[in-house]
Amino acid sequence: MSHKVTLVPGDGIGPEVVRATVAVLEATGAKFEWQEVEAGADFMLKHGTPLPDHVLNSARSTGVALKGPMTTPIGGGYTSPNVALRKGLELYACLRPVRSLPAVESRYSDVDLVVIRENTEGLYSGIEHLVHPGVVESLKVVTDHASLRVSRFAFEYAKARGRRKITAIHKANIMKMSDGLFLECSRQVARDYPEIEYDEMIVDATCMKLVMDPHQFDVLLMENLYGDILSDLCAGLVGGLGLVPGANIGDDCAVFEAVHGSAPDIAGKGLANPLALIRSSCLMLDHIGETEASEKVDRAIIQMLRAGEPRTPDMGGTARTMDIADAIIQRLG
Repeated sequence: MSHKVTLVPGDGIGPEVVRATVAVLEATGAKFEWQEVEAGADFMLKHGTPLPDHVLNSARSTGVALKGPMTTPIGGGYTSPNVALRKGLELYACLRPVRSLPAVESRYSDVDLVVIRENTEGLYSGIEHLVHPGVVESLKVVTDHASLRVSRFAFEYAKARGRRKITAIHKANIMKMSDGLFLECSRQVARDYPEIEYDEMIVDATCMKLVMDPHQFDVLLMENLYGDILSDLCAGLVGGLGLVPGANIGDDCAVFEAVHGSAPDIAGKGLANPLALIRSSCLMLDHIGETEASEKVDRAIIQMLRAGEPRTPDMGGTARTMDIADAIIQRLG
């Protein structure tokens, strides 16, 4: 069986890590029909939009996409194409598993937790306006519809994978209505899953406890902004953004991408670490039913890391992007 997959190279280091990931995927024996589409900063310069309709149309058609990072301007410029993609495809659940890897320098060992983030609203709705010169207002939008469906996703995910506990992260002590609604929805869904422990924690306390002892957490459920911040914090617990996979999942489509940005400072130099996107592609393989291929890639990554080389500069080595892909491919069996 051949799988149709939308391929979005993105910009910055995106095309390099995507090329490495595609090489690994094709070496697994799984069959793919790639529908490559342009998007991102370079496309914006040529055509005036970072996210053309053909990207959304292709992803809707295939139901699955593998995406490289795309640049978002800071403090101005065009709207984030990453946010627009998630909203346009109703990818309401952001899934970021965080797991310790062997022979990777980090403060902790045996970390195994999952961040599940609501992906379509909150402060990332992007509803802002100038009230008066020097005064800007941003609106945080929270709905029961979005809160219920991401909570249901989290509990179904935990149930399917034998996870024991879900912690809802909030700031309802201050934002009593918006975060209060999110908690009400999480509690409502939790009642349908009595076999899964449920608790709640204020977001700032969660940050402190994650740094002190991440092993006390299992699945973390939260709204958009908190999820963006905590997923990066959790990546730091296991070695950094260059290692952690990510997926954005909706009812009809899923997009798999690395957690890190486009790193334009090293773009085109062949130095980028492709492991985050390769590990994201393992999530994609699981999603499309290629579980055996996913396990093969995961085993090959573990074997490569235990061998101690190759390693890209961010991991203290001198290897190039395709060296990592080649090392993984050699270990596929």
